[in-house]
Amino acid sequence: MITNKTVFITGATSGIGEATARLFASENAKLIICGRRQDRLDSLKKELSETTEVHTLTFDVRNKEEVFSKIASLPSAFSKIDILINNAGNAHGLDPIQKGNIEDWDAMLDINVKGLLYVSKAIIPKLVAQKNGHIINIGSTAGKEVYPNGNVYCASKHAVDAINEGMRLDLNGKGIKVGAINPGLVETEFSEVRFKGDSQRASKVYQGYTPLYPEDIADIILFAVTRPPHVNIADLTVMCLAQASSTIVDKK
Repeated sequence: MITNKTVFITGATSGIGEATARLFASENAKLIICGRRQDRLDSLKKELSETTEVHTLTFDVRNKEEVFSKIASLPSAFSKIDILINNAGNAHGLDPIQKGNIEDWDAMLDINVKGLLYVSKAIIPKLVAQKNGHIINIGSTAGKEVYPNGNVYCASKHAVDAINEGMRLDLNGKGIKVGAINPGLVETEFSEVRFKGDSQRASKVYQGYTPLYPEDIADIILFAVTRPPHVNIADLTVMCLAQASSTIVDKK
């Protein structure tokens, strides 16, 4: 159902984005993979080009001008986008709000909220014009609840939750599906970024239980975009068996 459809994936250089690119390539979708790390994009393109057509775009979603110019530069073979996966996102720091780092706050709001908006603004008019398309916004369980020291990160993901709903309302009747996938604990580079390269602290996040893996979320994204035309997965939250909430995890 996605053969030859063009899929635009942000944050494709690691984690959920990378796993989704691999899975969609195996389903013969054409891919536009985006990220900040050109070397990783080049490596992934080389791998996936053996299966499907791949185009790379290197940009930082925080850079408004770069987002619009890079998307406008797409070659004609990739100009018709069928599926947008807004996956780029990060967490920075885990501090009580009175001790929060303002640079961390800026990074989370700029990447998770404004970056998602910039990419969406550049692509949604294309979907409206063609009267067809599908947008998947990658949220988080942090967008459904607030946990101690999560303050601004949770706020950014609550914003994604609201934007997802707003998109669905505003695009109703335009032939465009809009939905969010909200993962809980997924073992990726996420915690290493959050703890600023402290790999020992990051690794402890996933010890004592079996977390979700990027491939699990990729499977769910594929499921969502291959439903019949009248079916839209509007909002889906997924956690591993051991996780009951952001703060309650059954660790052995």
